[in-house]
Amino acid sequence: MKMDANRRKTTKGRRRNFLFKMAATLCGKLLLRQGWLPVTHCVRHGSKAVTRHKKPMHFLKQKLLAVTEYIPPKPPVSKRRDPQVKPNQEESGLMVLLKREVQIIFQECEMIAVVHNSATNAENMLHLKHRLHKHGIAVRFFPNQVMRAFLAGSQYSNLEPLFLGPTVLLVSKEPKVKEMLQALRAVPQMVLMGACIDKNTLLSLQGVVNYSKLPSLATVQGQVVSGLSLQTSQTAAMLQHHPTHLTALLQQYLTQKGQEGTHAGSD
Repeated sequence: MKMDANRRKTTKGRRRNFLFKMAATLCGKLLLRQGWLPVTHCVRHGSKAVTRHKKPMHFLKQKLLAVTEYIPPKPPVSKRRDPQVKPNQEESGLMVLLKREVQIIFQECEMIAVVHNSATNAENMLHLKHRLHKHGIAVRFFPNQVMRAFLAGSQYSNLEPLFLGPTVLLVSKEPKVKEMLQALRAVPQMVLMGACIDKNTLLSLQGVVNYSKLPSLATVQGQVVSGLSLQTSQTAAMLQHHPTHLTALLQQYLTQKGQEGTHAGSD
């Protein structure tokens, strides 16, 4: 009897579990089809136990670290030397000779251009000299100290800030600006900074470019002469127009009078 009772309990339990599973699956499918989701989800997380805590540093250790902290030394203040020659310092013979040569260049040349040399190799410099020599432009090298000493007390003192780093002078007795710019385009390492044109005109880079776009002196003189000749010819034609017109009218009047006299004599 006990065996039968146990079998009945187990069969009832199995049926109950089977019915619960079937109901759960059916309810889940129906609810998912209708788009219903449960409001809360049960998610189980593992416990995160903190096993280590950062201990505060002892005050003696803090004092020791503060005392032994590395303090880098301050960089020394660099004293810039004045590149100009001091008045109480005597100039060397070479410097006097170079200053005299620079003075002669500024007196004789109509174009003096300051070019910054940005690491141009010897081959490019040789080609540039050859191109400039075709147009009568020379390349001259002078130390910046000499140029500043000469420009400091002259009328060209505004050119003094251009002499920083390696510089080159392009000089010619005639202002051949267009030819110089064409030659410098082939060497991008040579950068034009400014120029002195016609001995009294100081120009920047943009001023030099604008000056190169101007027509030549011969072209301007031809345009002026042609304009003046045109005006004089027009004035002479206007002055001669009235006497010529009057003479033609008188001539026509005389011919008409002669024709009328012949007709009257024949009648």
